[in-house]
Amino acid sequence: MTDYGHDLVFGAVLPAAPQALELAHTADRAGLDLVSVPDHPYRPEFTEAWTTLSLIAARTERVRVFPNVANLPLRPPAMLARAVAALAALTGGRVDLALGAGAYWEAIAADGGPWHSPAVAVEALAEAVGVIRALWTPGGPVHLPGKHYTLDGARPGPPVGNPAIWVGALGPRMLRLTGTHADGWLPSMTRIPPGDLPAANRIIDAAAEAAGRPPAAVRRLYNLSPAALGHPRDWPARLAELALVHGVSGFLLPAGAPDHLRRFAGDTAPAVRELVTAARRRARTTPASSPVGR
Repeated sequence: MTDYGHDLVFGAVLPAAPQALELAHTADRAGLDLVSVPDHPYRPEFTEAWTTLSLIAARTERVRVFPNVANLPLRPPAMLARAVAALAALTGGRVDLALGAGAYWEAIAADGGPWHSPAVAVEALAEAVGVIRALWTPGGPVHLPGKHYTLDGARPGPPVGNPAIWVGALGPRMLRLTGTHADGWLPSMTRIPPGDLPAANRIIDAAAEAAGRPPAAVRRLYNLSPAALGHPRDWPARLAELALVHGVSGFLLPAGAPDHLRRFAGDTAPAVRELVTAARRRARTTPASSPVGR
């Protein structure tokens, strides 16, 4: 049993399209915590992610917004850091940042971006996280040499609200990077099913400990697959198991209809929280139980 003890948060992955604005408004009013949109800037049929997120943030009051996940090869990390800081200032700190090393390399190259091998893409992502954190840290001008990204006297601009950096990691190298550098891990159920979570968590935990961090410093989020979860009446038990057994504490539902968001916020989320709270209470009061968190 691996429960890192985090509070549970629930959110949505909305289509990168004009209807995302109304769906985000519904998510906000329904009581969800997070709203995200995918970032595929090379696909003109999608609305551009940061423009969409900015409008979503302007039309909502409480949800935190983030890209799911930001396409690093087409978005230099210094500009990502500035974009997050700007949106955080405009929203009172309702912004987080999820990053990916890159995929769909042919499309990225067609838009003028680099075509990285997997190893180089991970190397670039590690440098990018360092650049972003440096620009978010108060202090004097930053000089940060790098193979892929360099700062040479850049002025930091710490954002409001302490945004998190989550990484969409799949392979072992990315998982180790997540444990070493990131605030959270954001896989998708379609790419990493629940049965693969224990092995991935072990890699993240080992990397965190090697870096002098507790494994619980890395929040585990999950882009859900409704088809894989079965009937909605079974979702509370399935998500509670993900929290208590696999340490998942952030649940993102792909949603294209307002009713889906309302049911997720009004029915599923409270039921999951109740189940997890009860299980954690029993774990604290039962001497033979496994320890909660780390």
